[in-house]
Amino acid sequence: MLLTKKSVELLAPAGNWETFVAAIDAGADAVYLGGKHFNMRMLKSDANFDNETLKKAVEYAHAHDALLYVTINNLISDDELPALEEYLKYLNEIQVDAILIQDLAIAQLVKNLGLKLTMHASIMMNSHNNAAISKLKEYGIRRVVVSREMSLKELSELKAADRDFELEYFVHGDMCICESGQCIHSGVLFANSSNRGRCMKACRWPYKIMDEATGEILPTKNDGDYVLALKDMCMFRNIPDLIQAGIYSFKIEGRMRSADFVSNIVSIYRRAIDSYVADPMGYQINEDDWKNLYENRVRDYSTCFAMDKPGSEAIGYSGKREPRFFSYAAKEADLECDWLKDEAPIKAKDDKKPKLIVKAATLAHARQALQNGADILLIGGEVYRPNKPWTLAEIETILDEAHEKNVKVIVNTPRTTLKDQCSELQQLCRDLNEIQPDGIMAGNLGAASIIYDCTAIPVFADHSFNLFNHVATQFLQENGIVGATASYEMPYPQVRTLIENSAMPIAITVHGNVEAMISDNNIPAMNLHYNPLENPDLNDKHFALVDTIGGKHSMRMDQLNRLHILFTHDLCLLPYIDKLMGAAAWRIEAQDYTPELTGLLTNIYRQVIDGTLADKNEALSKIQKESPRPLGIGVYRHKKSY
Repeated sequence: MLLTKKSVELLAPAGNWETFVAAIDAGADAVYLGGKHFNMRMLKSDANFDNETLKKAVEYAHAHDALLYVTINNLISDDELPALEEYLKYLNEIQVDAILIQDLAIAQLVKNLGLKLTMHASIMMNSHNNAAISKLKEYGIRRVVVSREMSLKELSELKAADRDFELEYFVHGDMCICESGQCIHSGVLFANSSNRGRCMKACRWPYKIMDEATGEILPTKNDGDYVLALKDMCMFRNIPDLIQAGIYSFKIEGRMRSADFVSNIVSIYRRAIDSYVADPMGYQINEDDWKNLYENRVRDYSTCFAMDKPGSEAIGYSGKREPRFFSYAAKEADLECDWLKDEAPIKAKDDKKPKLIVKAATLAHARQALQNGADILLIGGEVYRPNKPWTLAEIETILDEAHEKNVKVIVNTPRTTLKDQCSELQQLCRDLNEIQPDGIMAGNLGAASIIYDCTAIPVFADHSFNLFNHVATQFLQENGIVGATASYEMPYPQVRTLIENSAMPIAITVHGNVEAMISDNNIPAMNLHYNPLENPDLNDKHFALVDTIGGKHSMRMDQLNRLHILFTHDLCLLPYIDKLMGAAAWRIEAQDYTPELTGLLTNIYRQVIDGTLADKNEALSKIQKESPRPLGIGVYRHKKSY
């Protein structure tokens, strides 16, 4: 690859006019910033740009030979859609160079409205495979901010398989320990959604690690309790690696940083990029610039996943360099909610009762659900260890048993599918073509595209799609998806609006263990004494993070070595279940339960649907007695997600 000044874009953040000008003066090729209503930095009221200033910024950037990108990278609720349409038309009118999006509804609206807006896929879309990129390209998206869990080697392979798109990658700044778009802790607990620009950063809390079997708080090998507090990304010492991997846009995080701070970082990266492009063979790291960067750091530095999967060295255990704590541990919702009792029920589209879907961890769990009245079994996908992944033989067995009872079976797939896992998914689809289940559930856009191309079996979208409005369901339907599960961050009034406005059947999760975060970092292994060649069974044990008010967040490893961190309370909407009869389906998440509890839950919710449950309070008492965690209503304690 022969390099020129156009081979790399240095992309700088700006949260106000002063920082915007400083970034361009320091040498940024492009600046990204947000408007006042739709973006991922909504906690600071005096930040971001009003419409008049946005127009001024476009003119200023173009006059200085720079590009301007506007972030619309948060999820959009149905009541925000009219304002969003007007905003998109305005951005089209003032000719911004691109918009950065997360919500699939925006891609659909740009298409429906015939706008000439260039779109970039935000990191919040969790794009990590070529199938997803190919699908996004069909909607005119030519740049993808790729998943931060991908190494440069994986990115290079992604680019090699399809050179007709641009890769954007975070090279400096604050990083999340959770997979992008898959953290719902802040939204459920505080109604400040991390997917809507208001993250309260529960990953920056201190936690102890507990052995769930014994209740013992375990000693760790690291100095401090901030076990999820990822250090800041810094790729300054790896400029050649980034360029040779095919990264086009070098993205600096920091839209809430000062003008001086951003200017200094931009100028340092500018000099390094220009030096390498001008003379790759003679390039050397400018150690004076490195010293400047290091001495003015916020947190300590890490290369995160870029060079290899990080270990304990990527975590700031002491918490001493945290610039700000946005929140502190708080109690999750229990079952009481006075205002919810008075809310109108969801209007049903027909006289059909909701179907009962049960996510079953194993064959034994599925049989319990089958015997107790499930309409649909959801099997496979991510399985919590020590349970084993579903085999083809087990799928075929439960399919035969279910069909004898006129029950359907949907095979789930993981929410994240990297290159090798895409090949595994293609093989699974080939085999399922022989077995013929009643559906396959996709965890991400790329997986849905692969499934649709490889089989005629109906495709469903899992909750990991973060479905937040009815226009996004139009996007899904346009791409062959026949049903979906609503986002777990949607309070009841917003769920009701989504279902009533959507032509697609929408399932609501009414009970079960819900994941607050999913991470590619093995937190127990990073903190305890673990060697996969000596004690691989550590990943089969159950640990919990204990917060400062005693809340126990169960941790579960799956077969793909991803970590699932659960809420302290399991979701239970039984006290308010009558309001949900208008939904197409109810879903029980039972993958962390015993077969017996799975059967009990299925039986109780079956009775509710059939109108035969004699005493709801008695049923609730039975569930509470058997549940591994306290019960609560999760995000339904809130009237609105902000």
